[in-house]
Amino acid sequence: MNNKFIFDVDGTLTPSRGIIDLEFKAFFNTFCLMNDVYLVTGSDKPKTVEQISEGTYNLCKRVYQCSGSDVWDAETNILKSGWILPDLARTFLISCEYESLFSLRTGNHIEQRSGMVNFSVVGRNANAEQRAKYVEYDTVKNERINIASAFNTMFPELQATVGGDTGIDIAPRGADKSQILRDFKEDDTIHFYGDAMFEGGNDLPLAYALKDFQLGFSHQVDGWQHTWEKLREHTTNGS
Repeated sequence: MNNKFIFDVDGTLTPSRGIIDLEFKAFFNTFCLMNDVYLVTGSDKPKTVEQISEGTYNLCKRVYQCSGSDVWDAETNILKSGWILPDLARTFLISCEYESLFSLRTGNHIEQRSGMVNFSVVGRNANAEQRAKYVEYDTVKNERINIASAFNTMFPELQATVGGDTGIDIAPRGADKSQILRDFKEDDTIHFYGDAMFEGGNDLPLAYALKDFQLGFSHQVDGWQHTWEKLREHTTNGS
């Protein structure tokens, strides 16, 4: 069996926008040395390196940043999209931020990345405490899901999905995490680990594609500790 392991980062290998646990990092590094490991995340390379370290980053066979629109083999950038958010869509997001009943704003609300945009009502500059307050608000109000749904209705050529704990990822329709399957073979058995496989989550398109094309298995996790538990089970069972 030609096993390939694909991991989301935020909420799967690390706390959202946080640093990888050192003990888990040692385990994961060993796992990378023994297996073909890939990462797929909505974030950009500098942030991912900050979260998991350059050493762990370079142990991965390939890293798909920006949901696969910015692709890296260690230090080599092999693909980078130049897509820019249309002005009308930007105006819509600005209005969503303005109309939100969540009172706190920290800046950097619309962040252009390679081939995608990340939108956050509270702002990308929020610290851990501020992010936690928004998570509490969003858990009750489902604000991100509602914004993403309204965005997708208004801009059918684009796709908004919930990513991380405070953000919404936006890209051209089809330019989601499922696009990375172009680099895998039919005889590969893929194991994908992610925390956002719920409706509207940015891990769901890849999970659906794996099921539809019978290319492997998706493993929904609830935090990096859960990922560690599942990987230990895999290592023990050898399957």
